[in-house]
Amino acid sequence: MTLTPRIAALLTLPAMLWAGNALLGRLLAPSLPPLLLNCLRWWLALAILLPLGWRAVVTPEKRAEIRARWRPLAVLGLLGVGAYNALQYLALHTSTPINVTLIAASIPVWMMLVGAIFYRERPRPTQLLGALLSLAGVVIVLVRGDLLQIGSIRLVAGDLWILVAALSWAGYSWQLARPPASMSGEQRPDWNWAEALMVQVLFGLAWATLSAVGEAIWMPQPVLWSPTVVAALVFIAVGPSVVAYRCWGLGVGAVGPALAGFFANLTPLFAALLSAALLGEPPHLYHGLAFALIVGGIFVSNRR
Repeated sequence: MTLTPRIAALLTLPAMLWAGNALLGRLLAPSLPPLLLNCLRWWLALAILLPLGWRAVVTPEKRAEIRARWRPLAVLGLLGVGAYNALQYLALHTSTPINVTLIAASIPVWMMLVGAIFYRERPRPTQLLGALLSLAGVVIVLVRGDLLQIGSIRLVAGDLWILVAALSWAGYSWQLARPPASMSGEQRPDWNWAEALMVQVLFGLAWATLSAVGEAIWMPQPVLWSPTVVAALVFIAVGPSVVAYRCWGLGVGAVGPALAGFFANLTPLFAALLSAALLGEPPHLYHGLAFALIVGGIFVSNRR
């Protein structure tokens, strides 16, 4: 299908919402512990999804379908809801939204690595070249533009957390692309987008809630409630969690994942603009170079 202005808008909106999510994750760091923020986000998202996806759990037969597939659903919930977003918020406690979104933009590279190790998907030469370019962009972010420091990289904790988060999302994506027999073909339950997302959130919330409880016990941090914090939570639950997911699904279905991937990499650009405007953290020249290398790497890897 041709990329129309409507489809372009559908694919641009998620990038803007995900950049806003990174910005708010940074702003909320002094007020909410990161794992609690992730837990509350998805509980609110579940409340929004219930009126849309309740048919997935309404009858005993529907619930039996879910119980029969609890293992793959638990893995999806862990990687996509329980781990990725929690690690992102954890990263934003010590790293900037620009750095976090730039490193996260290298996810296609980690997807290729996971595919090669666990799914025996041998990368093409162009994919390897693209991976090298994207990894060069990540390295530039990690050394803060000073290549002379490459031998003594001093990573902040957030840079490491977002790298782990990127690996988590790569594993989640492969689970979606190569699901077990019970979740593919004619055996897959007849769920629409809201029902599928709601079921994943249900399993992910189990992980998110357990991790938030553990955080409260072993790493307690006071919660500073305010109207601003509540409004930010509502935005995160509605925008990045539900609206972005739906728009992204429509856009990918229209033009395919390869072209849609370029729109996802607008997230660091929006994060840079928002950070400069609201946080007083303007982007540096090395951020622009890293952005060009990461996007260029993904472009090269999609060439045949």
